[in-house]
Amino acid sequence: MIDRAVAAAGTELTEFVVANLTVAAQRVLADRSQFVLDEDAQAAWEAVNRRRARDLLGLRALMSRPSPFVEG
Repeated sequence: MIDRAVAAAGTELTEFVVANLTVAAQRVLADRSQFVLDEDAQAAWEAVNRRRARDLLGLRALMSRPSPFVEG
């Protein structure tokens, strides 16, 4: 079946496999990189993003400390 599909596409096996695996990979990853929201969900998302960020004192203190991962 694969050989017939390769012949029908007029390509080499490797080219056929890579092209079709790329399409399959894009489909699998699409739901992890693109999110489609209906109108109500989009309005809710926008409302969350318009809110002012909270000031987390513990996080502020942590981020003001020197990084243990950088020599200095």
